[in-house]
Amino acid sequence: MSKKMYLFANWKMYLDYDESNILANAIADKAKGVPKSVKMAIFPSALALYPVGQVLRDAGISVGAQNTYWLDKGGYTGEVSAVMYKEAGCEYALVGHSERRHLFHESNHEVRQKVEAALFAGLTPVICVGETEEERKDGKTEEATEIQIRAAFHNILWPKDRELIVAYEPVWAIGTGDNCYPPEAERMHELIKKQVIALTGVSPVVLYGGSVKPENIAEYLKNPSINGVLVGNASTNLEGWMSIISNIR
Repeated sequence: MSKKMYLFANWKMYLDYDESNILANAIADKAKGVPKSVKMAIFPSALALYPVGQVLRDAGISVGAQNTYWLDKGGYTGEVSAVMYKEAGCEYALVGHSERRHLFHESNHEVRQKVEAALFAGLTPVICVGETEEERKDGKTEEATEIQIRAAFHNILWPKDRELIVAYEPVWAIGTGDNCYPPEAERMHELIKKQVIALTGVSPVVLYGGSVKPENIAEYLKNPSINGVLVGNASTNLEGWMSIISNIR
Protein backbone atom coordinates (compact mmCIF):
# COMPACT_ATOMS: atom_id res chain seq x y z
CA MET A 1 0.00 0.00 0.00
CA SER A 2 1.62 3.24 -1.12
CA LYS A 3 -0.44 5.91 0.66
CA LYS A 4 -0.80 6.28 4.42
CA MET A 5 -4.05 4.73 5.56
CA TYR A 6 -5.99 5.25 8.78
CA LEU A 7 -7.92 2.45 10.44
CA PHE A 8 -9.82 3.78 13.45
CA ALA A 9 -12.11 1.51 15.48
CA ASN A 10 -14.88 2.90 17.68
CA TRP A 11 -15.96 0.17 20.08
CA LYS A 12 -18.79 2.35 21.45
CA MET A 13 -20.52 0.50 24.33
CA TYR A 14 -20.44 -2.92 22.65
CA LEU A 15 -17.74 -4.51 24.83
CA ASP A 16 -17.46 -4.78 28.60
CA TYR A 17 -14.20 -4.44 30.51
CA ASP A 18 -13.05 -8.05 30.18
CA GLU A 19 -14.14 -8.36 26.54
CA SER A 20 -12.21 -5.19 25.69
CA ASN A 21 -9.00 -6.48 27.23
CA ILE A 22 -9.31 -9.92 25.62
CA LEU A 23 -9.83 -8.39 22.18
CA ALA A 24 -7.01 -5.88 22.69
CA ASN A 25 -4.57 -8.68 23.52
CA ALA A 26 -5.67 -10.66 20.47
CA ILE A 27 -5.29 -7.62 18.21
CA ALA A 28 -1.85 -6.85 19.61
CA ASP A 29 -0.73 -10.40 18.83
CA LYS A 30 -1.85 -10.03 15.21
CA ALA A 31 -0.51 -6.51 14.65
CA LYS A 32 2.93 -7.57 13.41
CA GLY A 33 1.67 -8.33 9.91
CA VAL A 34 0.05 -4.93 9.40
CA PRO A 35 1.87 -2.63 6.94
CA LYS A 36 3.60 0.37 8.52
CA SER A 37 1.62 2.61 6.18
CA VAL A 38 -1.53 1.78 8.18
CA LYS A 39 -2.11 3.98 11.24
CA MET A 40 -4.37 2.18 13.70
CA ALA A 41 -6.25 3.61 16.66
CA ILE A 42 -8.89 2.07 18.90
CA PHE A 43 -11.51 3.95 20.89
CA PRO A 44 -12.58 1.66 23.77
CA SER A 45 -14.96 2.48 26.60
CA ALA A 46 -13.69 4.96 29.18
CA LEU A 47 -13.35 2.23 31.83
CA ALA A 48 -11.29 -0.07 29.60
CA LEU A 49 -9.23 2.66 27.99
CA TYR A 50 -6.14 2.58 30.20
CA PRO A 51 -5.51 -1.20 30.27
CA VAL A 52 -6.33 -1.49 26.57
CA GLY A 53 -3.85 1.30 25.86
CA GLN A 54 -1.14 -0.47 27.84
CA VAL A 55 -1.65 -3.64 25.82
CA LEU A 56 -1.74 -1.91 22.43
CA ARG A 57 1.12 0.52 22.97
CA ASP A 58 3.90 -1.98 22.26
CA ALA A 59 2.04 -3.08 19.11
CA GLY A 60 2.15 0.48 17.76
CA ILE A 61 -1.61 0.98 18.06
CA SER A 62 -2.93 4.21 19.57
CA VAL A 63 -6.00 4.69 21.73
CA GLY A 64 -8.53 7.49 21.83
CA ALA A 65 -11.51 8.75 23.79
CA GLN A 66 -15.02 8.30 22.42
CA ASN A 67 -16.05 11.65 23.88
CA THR A 68 -14.64 14.38 26.10
CA TYR A 69 -15.67 17.39 28.15
CA TRP A 70 -14.41 20.89 27.39
CA LEU A 71 -13.48 21.97 30.94
CA ASP A 72 -10.44 20.54 32.72
CA LYS A 73 -11.81 19.96 36.24
CA GLY A 74 -14.77 20.80 38.43
CA GLY A 75 -18.20 19.77 39.60
CA TYR A 76 -19.36 18.10 36.39
CA THR A 77 -20.70 14.73 37.50
CA GLY A 78 -20.13 11.95 35.01
CA GLU A 79 -17.84 13.90 32.68
CA VAL A 80 -14.19 13.20 31.80
CA SER A 81 -12.01 16.03 30.53
CA ALA A 82 -9.65 16.02 27.57
CA VAL A 83 -6.74 16.62 29.95
CA MET A 84 -7.66 13.50 31.92
CA TYR A 85 -7.89 11.42 28.76
CA LYS A 86 -4.46 12.66 27.72
CA GLU A 87 -3.06 11.63 31.11
CA ALA A 88 -4.59 8.18 30.61
CA GLY A 89 -2.60 7.69 27.40
CA CYS A 90 -4.96 8.87 24.68
CA GLU A 91 -3.66 10.28 21.42
CA TYR A 92 -7.07 11.01 19.88
CA ALA A 93 -10.59 12.02 20.86
CA LEU A 94 -13.76 11.61 18.84
CA VAL A 95 -15.65 14.89 18.73
CA GLY A 96 -19.19 15.38 17.43
CA HIS A 97 -19.95 11.75 16.65
CA SER A 98 -23.43 11.45 15.18
CA GLU A 99 -24.65 9.47 18.18
CA ARG A 100 -23.51 12.29 20.46
CA ARG A 101 -25.21 14.88 18.28
CA HIS A 102 -28.51 13.08 17.86
CA LEU A 103 -28.94 10.87 20.93
CA PHE A 104 -27.52 13.39 23.41
CA HIS A 105 -28.42 16.57 21.51
CA GLU A 106 -24.85 17.83 21.34
CA SER A 107 -24.82 21.20 19.58
CA ASN A 108 -22.37 22.59 17.04
CA HIS A 109 -21.23 25.04 19.72
CA GLU A 110 -20.45 22.21 22.14
CA VAL A 111 -18.55 20.38 19.40
CA ARG A 112 -16.43 23.46 18.81
CA GLN A 113 -15.67 23.72 22.55
CA LYS A 114 -14.58 20.09 22.60
CA VAL A 115 -12.32 20.58 19.58
CA GLU A 116 -10.57 23.45 21.34
CA ALA A 117 -10.29 21.52 24.61
CA ALA A 118 -8.81 18.48 22.86
CA LEU A 119 -6.20 20.61 21.11
CA PHE A 120 -5.29 22.40 24.34
CA ALA A 121 -4.85 19.05 26.11
CA GLY A 122 -2.52 17.77 23.39
CA LEU A 123 -5.00 15.38 21.81
CA THR A 124 -5.81 15.15 18.12
CA PRO A 125 -9.57 15.54 17.73
CA VAL A 126 -11.32 13.40 15.14
CA ILE A 127 -14.13 15.74 14.11
CA CYS A 128 -17.23 13.91 12.92
CA VAL A 129 -19.66 15.52 10.47
CA GLY A 130 -22.53 14.26 8.34
CA GLU A 131 -26.11 14.76 7.26
CA THR A 132 -29.31 13.17 8.53
CA GLU A 133 -31.71 11.15 6.37
CA GLU A 134 -34.10 14.10 6.29
CA GLU A 135 -31.37 16.50 5.16
CA ARG A 136 -30.31 14.03 2.51
CA LYS A 137 -33.86 13.72 1.14
CA ASP A 138 -34.22 17.51 1.12
CA GLY A 139 -31.02 17.89 -0.93
CA LYS A 140 -29.20 19.60 1.95
CA THR A 141 -26.30 17.18 2.38
CA GLU A 142 -23.61 19.72 1.46
CA GLU A 143 -25.26 22.56 3.39
CA ALA A 144 -25.65 20.52 6.58
CA THR A 145 -22.06 19.30 6.48
CA GLU A 146 -20.65 22.75 5.78
CA ILE A 147 -22.54 24.25 8.75
CA GLN A 148 -20.99 21.64 11.04
CA ILE A 149 -17.51 22.22 9.63
CA ARG A 150 -17.72 26.00 9.92
CA ALA A 151 -18.87 25.73 13.53
CA ALA A 152 -16.17 23.22 14.51
CA PHE A 153 -13.32 25.35 13.19
CA HIS A 154 -14.68 28.78 14.15
CA ASN A 155 -11.79 31.01 15.33
CA ILE A 156 -9.47 28.04 15.84
CA LEU A 157 -5.82 28.30 14.82
CA TRP A 158 -4.75 24.76 14.05
CA PRO A 159 -1.42 23.74 15.66
CA LYS A 160 1.34 23.04 13.16
CA ASP A 161 2.34 19.90 15.05
CA ARG A 162 -1.11 18.32 14.93
CA GLU A 163 -2.85 16.40 12.17
CA LEU A 164 -6.29 17.66 11.21
CA ILE A 165 -8.68 14.71 10.96
CA VAL A 166 -12.32 14.81 9.90
CA ALA A 167 -14.63 11.79 9.71
CA TYR A 168 -17.51 11.96 7.26
CA GLU A 169 -20.27 9.81 8.72
CA PRO A 170 -23.72 10.24 7.18
CA VAL A 171 -26.12 9.81 10.08
CA TRP A 172 -28.48 7.59 8.09
CA ALA A 173 -25.65 5.08 7.58
CA ILE A 174 -24.54 4.75 11.21
CA GLY A 175 -25.39 1.30 12.55
CA THR A 176 -28.06 0.74 9.90
CA GLY A 177 -26.20 -1.40 7.38
CA ASP A 178 -26.98 1.19 4.69
CA ASN A 179 -23.60 2.49 3.63
CA CYS A 180 -23.01 5.53 1.46
CA TYR A 181 -22.04 4.52 -2.09
CA PRO A 182 -18.26 4.95 -2.53
CA PRO A 183 -18.55 7.48 -5.42
CA GLU A 184 -20.87 9.65 -3.30
CA ALA A 185 -18.54 9.32 -0.31
CA GLU A 186 -15.62 10.34 -2.51
CA ARG A 187 -17.51 13.43 -3.70
CA MET A 188 -18.27 14.45 -0.12
CA HIS A 189 -14.67 13.88 0.96
CA GLU A 190 -13.41 16.16 -1.79
CA LEU A 191 -15.92 18.82 -0.75
CA ILE A 192 -14.96 18.53 2.93
CA LYS A 193 -11.27 18.87 2.10
CA LYS A 194 -11.91 22.05 0.14
CA GLN A 195 -14.02 23.52 2.94
CA VAL A 196 -11.48 22.71 5.65
CA ILE A 197 -8.55 24.07 3.65
CA ALA A 198 -10.48 27.29 3.00
CA LEU A 199 -11.16 27.72 6.72
CA THR A 200 -7.84 26.61 8.22
CA GLY A 201 -5.22 26.53 5.49
CA VAL A 202 -4.51 22.93 6.52
CA SER A 203 -5.02 19.91 4.28
CA PRO A 204 -7.07 17.43 6.33
CA VAL A 205 -7.11 13.68 6.64
CA VAL A 206 -10.70 12.63 5.88
CA LEU A 207 -12.05 9.27 7.01
CA TYR A 208 -15.30 7.57 6.04
CA GLY A 209 -17.58 6.13 8.71
CA GLY A 210 -20.99 4.57 8.23
CA SER A 211 -21.70 0.81 8.10
CA VAL A 212 -18.12 0.00 7.09
CA LYS A 213 -17.69 -3.77 6.80
CA PRO A 214 -14.94 -6.13 5.61
CA GLU A 215 -16.82 -6.69 2.35
CA ASN A 216 -17.06 -3.00 1.40
CA ILE A 217 -13.96 -1.40 2.91
CA ALA A 218 -11.74 -1.93 -0.14
CA GLU A 219 -14.19 0.00 -2.33
CA TYR A 220 -13.78 3.06 -0.12
CA LEU A 221 -10.04 2.90 0.32
CA LYS A 222 -9.26 2.70 -3.38
CA ASN A 223 -10.51 6.28 -3.74
CA PRO A 224 -7.63 8.77 -3.37
CA SER A 225 -9.72 11.31 -1.45
CA ILE A 226 -10.65 8.77 1.25
CA ASN A 227 -7.74 8.50 3.68
CA GLY A 228 -9.15 5.78 5.90
CA VAL A 229 -12.16 4.53 7.80
CA LEU A 230 -13.83 4.87 11.18
CA VAL A 231 -15.31 1.44 11.87
CA GLY A 232 -17.93 0.66 14.50
CA ASN A 233 -19.51 -2.70 15.30
CA ALA A 234 -17.51 -4.58 12.65
CA SER A 235 -14.34 -3.91 14.67
CA THR A 236 -15.56 -5.44 17.94
CA ASN A 237 -14.51 -9.02 17.29
CA LEU A 238 -11.20 -10.48 16.16
CA GLU A 239 -12.59 -12.11 13.01
CA GLY A 240 -14.08 -8.82 11.84
CA TRP A 241 -10.90 -6.93 12.67
CA MET A 242 -8.67 -9.35 10.77
CA SER A 243 -11.04 -9.33 7.79
CA ILE A 244 -10.80 -5.55 7.69
CA ILE A 245 -7.00 -5.71 7.89
CA SER A 246 -6.83 -8.26 5.07
CA ASN A 247 -8.88 -5.97 2.84
CA ILE A 248 -6.60 -2.95 3.23
CA ARG A 249 -3.28 -4.61 2.52
